[in-house]
Amino acid sequence: MKKDKNNRLNNWEKKFVKEVKIEASNEFSYETDEGISINPLYTSEDLLNYEFNDVNSLPGEWPYTRGPKASMYTNRPWTIRQYAGFSTAEESNKFYRKNLEAGQMGLSVAFDLPTHRGYDSDDEIVMGDVGKAGVAIDSVEDMKILFDGIPLEKMSVSMTMNGAVLPVLAAFIVAGEEQGLDKKVLSGTIQNDILKEFMVRNTYIYPPEPSMRIVADIIEYTANEMPKFNSISISGYHMQEAGANNVQELAFTLADGMEYVRAAMSKGLAVDDFAPRLSFFFAIGTDFFMEIAKLRAARTLWARIMQDFGAKNEKSLTLRTHCQTSGVSLTEKDPYNNIVRTSYEALSAILGGTQSLHTNSFDEAIALPTEFSSRIARNTQLILQNETGVTKTVDPLAGSYFVEKLTEDMCSAAWKIIEEVEEMGGMTKAVAAGMPKLSIEESATKKQAKVDSGKRIVVGVNKFKNPKEPKIDVLVIDNEKVREDQIKKINSLKEKRNNDLLKEKLSIITEAAKNKKGNLLDLCVEAIRARGTVGEVSKALEDAFGRHYATNVGVSGVYGKFFEKDDKFMAIQNKINNFEKENGRRPRVLIVKMGQDGHDRGAKIVATSFADLGFDIDMGPLFQSPKDVAKDAIENDVHAIGVSTLAAGHKTLVPELMKQLKALDKSNKIIVFVGGVIPEQDYQFLYDNEVSAIFGPGTSILDSAEKVIELISKK
Repeated sequence: MKKDKNNRLNNWEKKFVKEVKIEASNEFSYETDEGISINPLYTSEDLLNYEFNDVNSLPGEWPYTRGPKASMYTNRPWTIRQYAGFSTAEESNKFYRKNLEAGQMGLSVAFDLPTHRGYDSDDEIVMGDVGKAGVAIDSVEDMKILFDGIPLEKMSVSMTMNGAVLPVLAAFIVAGEEQGLDKKVLSGTIQNDILKEFMVRNTYIYPPEPSMRIVADIIEYTANEMPKFNSISISGYHMQEAGANNVQELAFTLADGMEYVRAAMSKGLAVDDFAPRLSFFFAIGTDFFMEIAKLRAARTLWARIMQDFGAKNEKSLTLRTHCQTSGVSLTEKDPYNNIVRTSYEALSAILGGTQSLHTNSFDEAIALPTEFSSRIARNTQLILQNETGVTKTVDPLAGSYFVEKLTEDMCSAAWKIIEEVEEMGGMTKAVAAGMPKLSIEESATKKQAKVDSGKRIVVGVNKFKNPKEPKIDVLVIDNEKVREDQIKKINSLKEKRNNDLLKEKLSIITEAAKNKKGNLLDLCVEAIRARGTVGEVSKALEDAFGRHYATNVGVSGVYGKFFEKDDKFMAIQNKINNFEKENGRRPRVLIVKMGQDGHDRGAKIVATSFADLGFDIDMGPLFQSPKDVAKDAIENDVHAIGVSTLAAGHKTLVPELMKQLKALDKSNKIIVFVGGVIPEQDYQFLYDNEVSAIFGPGTSILDSAEKVIELISKK
């Protein structure tokens, strides 16, 4: 039998090499970004000698590779979610109601950046950020408006929140109470994976250790008081969005989970008392089979991890996951292609066995999603549920030689990283040392280099380009109007409340945070009931914990090595060298993020790749004001400022920067260029404000660098 099989394989090999005109089939093998080798053929031989994956397991059975439940999705399909959070609680509430009527089954709430960062809308530091990238929540009164007419006892609510998680979750609890509901009936989750924030997204407030205490207190409170609420959603999504490869996303997410289990156990909780309420959140990118294998591998490894923690309850051993189609795969160029990308990413998540899914709208690379684009995104899932037959069979790809081998390879590669993290003392220590952050930034830079060099095809961006870009309607938020309305509501709240009572509640929070006694969520619920604002409660905690400020450490040489003999790369280097000869120094560029947006992937990639080209690069710290940036630019004597913008702050923060520069730089020598998620409709506005160049998503680094050195040379 073995001999016969070998003969058949030999015959296949002969046919393959003849057809493709090569010496051996392994010439068609390739290595993924994860370091996993992909072969042109897989057979039953590839199912042998696995350490992690049991190919004979069944759905709902240890190690849950084939799904957390025996019946999925034959009995009940996955939950359809749609992200929403637009400017004000009133507008978001209208959007929710429409979506629920149109077939959505759960709510996913995105809060604006000031809310994340623990600032009220009336704080001068956030004047350019309010309502731009989500819904502004300053108090329980906003939360009550947000969920007005929505039965919270029936509706699962997922909230993306990290820095100011305590007052926001407290406001949700109090809003439910004031709907007449016991907190025991509230269901959903809060995506409070704070360790991930220190790696990639940066919407933290407090340092790592007190942040972990907050997580532990939330787990303790929800375990005792809110049995239907998932206390934490541990998020790999934002890692992939920041450029992590699939193995990094898988490994660091599970390692985060392990750290949260330890944090909860440190509160005296038995593992089976809280673990059934932990959930995970993964991104689903364009590598179809890799993403399927990632979800299967995640369940396999988590079952093993939880067994090591002594879990006995089946629900503790079972990884439950929500997925979202990738944000980083969306392109500004030829944006209707995003509908196709989102569709097959969604199918990948489903075949991987997700229990909840959010599909991105095609215009999210340009602006906030419109009602039209959200409908298409939601219908993507409805079509998959109702028209394709994918819900009829549990784990239909099980037994695929390729998928099973890929699942094992993912397990093995991720486990090596988890072991490395454990050797460092766990994820809190690894994060403090900067290991995950740097490895993800290196991965992100490699990905960008591959796109710019043409080694990775992105349809409509670096190949098969559309000569005529379609015009896309975008959602426009009047930031000033939103902020004015929020300030009115804050002032009204403060006039009506008992300020002495609130002062007492806030001082109790600060004291409890200092002496490590009491449950902080419990105390924050009391303060929110007394009509404390998100900013006031956050400040009470900050008085005890302090505020965390990250240091910038970039990678070097990663981008440049993909262009060692590239004509364009070398031409730009020559221009930079000529500039140095003529001016006695290299062109100096300050790369910055302004406002409260902590997504620094784009800024980091531009900074490191520009440095590889030969620019002198300064990297501004996160959360700077326009005034701070202008001051740094003058003091550092830079030729140009590169502004990275994602959260629609370009219409508020960039004009302010230009104003501050004019006040400080009478010679007007510094040029300003802007990159990021900027709708084409806004380009003229920025040019009118004297911005020299605009680089939208998908712009090649080489193209932007060439333009910048030309502008600097002319100045």
